[in-house]
Amino acid sequence: MDKKIGVYICKGCGIGDAINVEKLAQIATEEYKLPCKIHDNLCSEAGVNLIKSDIEGEGINTVVIAACSHRVNWDVFNFGPNVWVERANIREQVAWCQPPNNDFTQEMAEDYLRMAIAKAEKVTIPTGYKEGEYNKTILVVGGGITGLTAALEGANAGYDVVLTEKEAELGGWVRKWWKIYPYQPPYKELQDSGIEEKIKVVNDHPKITVYTSTKIKKTEGQPGQFKITLDRAGKEEQITVGSIILAVGWKPYDATKLEHLGYGKYKNVITNIEMEEMARNGQIVSPATGQPAQNVAFIQCAGQRDPDHLPYCSSYCCLVSLKQAMYVRQLNPDAKTYIFYRDMRTPGQYEEFYKNAQNDVGIFLTKGEVVGITENEDKTLNIEVENTLLGEKIVVKADLVVLAIGMVSNMEGIPTTRDEVIKAYGLTGQEEPEVIEKTIRETPQPWEGILNLAYRQGPEVPLLKYSLPDSNFICFPYESRRTGIYPAGCVRQPQDIEACMRDARGAVLKAIQCMEMESRGETVHPRSGDLSYPEFFFQRCTQCKRCTQECPFGALDEDEKGTPKPNYFRCRRCGTCMGACPERIIGFQNYNVDIISSMIKAISVPEDDEEKLRILCFACENDAYPALDMAGINHLQYSPLIRVIPVRCLGSVNLVFISDALSRGIDGVLLLGCKYGDDYQCHFIRGSELANYRMGKLAETLNNLGLEAERAQLVQVAITDYDKLPKIINDFIEKVKEIGPNPFKGW
Repeated sequence: MDKKIGVYICKGCGIGDAINVEKLAQIATEEYKLPCKIHDNLCSEAGVNLIKSDIEGEGINTVVIAACSHRVNWDVFNFGPNVWVERANIREQVAWCQPPNNDFTQEMAEDYLRMAIAKAEKVTIPTGYKEGEYNKTILVVGGGITGLTAALEGANAGYDVVLTEKEAELGGWVRKWWKIYPYQPPYKELQDSGIEEKIKVVNDHPKITVYTSTKIKKTEGQPGQFKITLDRAGKEEQITVGSIILAVGWKPYDATKLEHLGYGKYKNVITNIEMEEMARNGQIVSPATGQPAQNVAFIQCAGQRDPDHLPYCSSYCCLVSLKQAMYVRQLNPDAKTYIFYRDMRTPGQYEEFYKNAQNDVGIFLTKGEVVGITENEDKTLNIEVENTLLGEKIVVKADLVVLAIGMVSNMEGIPTTRDEVIKAYGLTGQEEPEVIEKTIRETPQPWEGILNLAYRQGPEVPLLKYSLPDSNFICFPYESRRTGIYPAGCVRQPQDIEACMRDARGAVLKAIQCMEMESRGETVHPRSGDLSYPEFFFQRCTQCKRCTQECPFGALDEDEKGTPKPNYFRCRRCGTCMGACPERIIGFQNYNVDIISSMIKAISVPEDDEEKLRILCFACENDAYPALDMAGINHLQYSPLIRVIPVRCLGSVNLVFISDALSRGIDGVLLLGCKYGDDYQCHFIRGSELANYRMGKLAETLNNLGLEAERAQLVQVAITDYDKLPKIINDFIEKVKEIGPNPFKGW
C-alpha cells in the first residue's frame, strides 16, 4: 500500500493564540510538499469528520496531527487499523509552556511538526505477531487456597484449567488449620475455612484437570505455547498451556534460629504452626508435661521485623495469635492467654475482630519487647518483658509459649538467574562457555526447582529481596518478569486467606488478558495492545549476547552459536534489545533506529546563532513524557531550546542516537527516565538503570570525538516531578551554554 500523508493543524485550546499556524502549515506544504489543513477545533465532530472525509475521499492513510499530546484524545483520533496517526505535541509542550507569538516558540512548534512528519514517512503500520497454534489453557501450579481459587475462577470464566500439586492432597496449609479468623462481616467470630467443599468443587469441575503428587520437570516456550513436562511419581507427561499462575505458597520461618526465645531449648516453646496442629487435635497441652495449658503466652514478631531474621512484617500473625487465643479460651474457659506485641496490626474490618478479642476477660494484651525466657523446675516458663505500656519491666509465668513466626516465600533458596545457577553448580562463571554449558547439561540439578524454565536468563521467575518474585508493585503487582507467568498468594508476598483469594482472582484476570491479547498479536502491560514486535537482521549479528542478557523479560534465548532466538509472545515491546545492540540490527515497524535518526535529522539546527542552541531530550513515555505534559497543563515555562522525542523506555535508547545527534550539531542531549533502585518504578524493570550504565561508555566516545561528556546527561524523574522539570531542563541548558556551542555545527 502506497503511503499518502495528510497534515492537520489545530488552532484550539490556545494553540492559535500562541503559534502562527499559517506559517506552521508552510512546513508541511513547502518543505515536505504535503497537503495541510487548519481547523479551529480538530477534536470536535467537525474536525474529526474533516479528517475522515480525506481518508475516504482522498485516500489519506497516514495522518499527522499537530495539536494536543498523543496521550489524550487517542480514541478520538483513531481512524481504524489501516490508518497510521502521528501526533505533534504543540499544545502541552509548546503553546502551554512557552510565551505566545515568540520566534523561539514558533521554531519549537515547527520542529515538532517536522519530527512528526519525518516519523510518519518512515513508519510501517504493525500487523501483530501471529505464528503457530495458540493454546488458552491456564496452568495453576499449587493446590492451596490460592491455587484452588485461581483454578475455579479460571474455569468459571470458561477456560480449561490444569491444576498441579506436588503433595498427594489438595488444600495446602489451610487444610491444616482448625478454624480461621473471619474475612466476612461482621468480622467477629471464628469460622470454618470451607476448604473441603472448595476441594470437592475443584475436583468435580468439568473444565479443571487435577494432577496431585506432580512436579514440573521443565517449562519451555512462551505464552500460548508453553510446553510443560510433568513428573507424576516418576512418569513424564507433556501438556501445552497458554499461561501460568504460580501459587506455590509459603513455608514458616525456621524457628530453630530463635533459640533466644527458647525454641528448641524448652519443650513448652512452640510455633503458631504447631499450635494449630494442637488445636485440631482438640486439646492444648504443655508438651513437657502433657497437662492442659492453663496460661498461654503469645509472642508477636518472633524473628520478624528483625534485620537478623525477617526484616518484614508477615501481616497475618497478629490476627492468628488473636485467633489462637480464642482457641485456648474455647477449649478451656478457665485458661488465661497473654499476647505481647510490638504493634497490633489488624487493618480494615479486622479491627472488629480485634475489639471482640479485647472484650474477652481471659485475653490480656500488652505492648512490650520480650527480652528473655527462662524455665522453672516444673517446666513452666518465665517471660521477661520490657518497654511495656506501664513503662516498667514485667515477668509473666506461662505453661506454654507460642511464637508468632513469619511467612517465607517458597521461592526462597532456589536459584532463579543464570549467575545463581552457575554458582549452584559449583562454578565461578569465569570458566570457558563450553565448560559451563557442558557442566549444566550433564550434571544432575543440585536443587529442586518449581517451574524449571528453559530460559537463557534463568530457570525461575526472578526475585526481589526477601525471595519474593520480581514485579513492579506500583503498576502491575500480579506481573512477573516472565510474560504469561503470574505469581499469586503467599509466594508473592505474605498475606492471609482473604488476600490470597483476591490475589488469585487478579492473577487469573491477568492470565486471561495475556492469552486473549497475545492471540491477537498484541502485547500486554505496560504497552497493552501494541501490535509491533522486534525484527532482527541476523546476517549482521555478532553474537555479542547483549540483547539476550539485557532483555528485562527473558524474551530472547540463544541457539548453539549464541545467536538470539526471539520468543515474541514473551516480548513486552520495550525496545531494550534495540538500545543494547551495537550493530543496530534490531527494530520495530513503528519504532527503530532509522525512525529516531530521521526525527533527529528533522530538527532545524541554527549554525551561527549562539542564542539558539538545540537540546535534544529523550523522554520515557511512562513517567517523564507525561510529567512534561503535566508541566504544560500547569503552564510552567521552560527553555524553548529543547526538543523532546518520546521513547518507549530509556533502555531502548541506543548510544548511536546520542552520538549521531551531537555529530550533526545538536548542542546537548538530556535523557529523562524513571527512577531505579530497590524500589524502582521503571515499567520495564531496568530501563533507566541500563541507560545510565551505557552513558558511562558514551563519555569515552564523546571524548574521542573531541566533545565534552557533560553534553549528555541522564536524570531520573517520577511522573509527579512535573514541577521540577523546568529547573532540570533549564539547569542542563545553562551547563551546555557554559560549555559553548557544538563545534560540529554546519558539518
